[in-house]
Amino acid sequence: MKKRKIQRKRTMTYFIDAADEIIKEEGIKKVTIRKVADKAGYNSATIYNYFENLDHLIFFAAMRYINDYSLALPEYLKNAENALDRFFKVWECFCHFSFKDPEIYYAIFFADLDKDLEDYIIDYYKLFPDELGSELNGISTMLLKHNIYDRGMTTINECVKEGFIKAEDAETLNEMGTLLYEGILSEVIRGKIWL
Repeated sequence: MKKRKIQRKRTMTYFIDAADEIIKEEGIKKVTIRKVADKAGYNSATIYNYFENLDHLIFFAAMRYINDYSLALPEYLKNAENALDRFFKVWECFCHFSFKDPEIYYAIFFADLDKDLEDYIIDYYKLFPDELGSELNGISTMLLKHNIYDRGMTTINECVKEGFIKAEDAETLNEMGTLLYEGILSEVIRGKIWL
């Protein structure tokens, strides 16, 4: 790695670590540019040299939490016999981890970001390639998808190929599942549902 890239990664890591500490100590809603800068030992304006806005920084800090999901997914999928099994196992694993950290998953999949989610995810894994892991070969495509709708279509398209779902129903099923998930996740965040 060139010296400049190493320095950029190191500085970004300081900010991400600081945001992560605030998330753990006070919760994701308490993360501010000023708090992160103070904790990292930098001027708050410096953060904007590395992150577009607060949501971008929070997104990068939140990505660390998806690692457990990413690493658990192959285990969930190992006994799946067909595409429909994989579809249900992916959702089971995703819900298991996301309902434990609902605000984190909301920040990742429903954040108000300037660029496409896919661009941020690719940037994150370029910066921290070790976190993607070699055991994720078959599912890395899904992990790097543009948005949660595209991610869902990855498993649904396999169900279509294997004849479990009609092609004309695929998008509707995916949208229904994603909207239900977002609604339940929002209710968990608001404390209206306890899982």
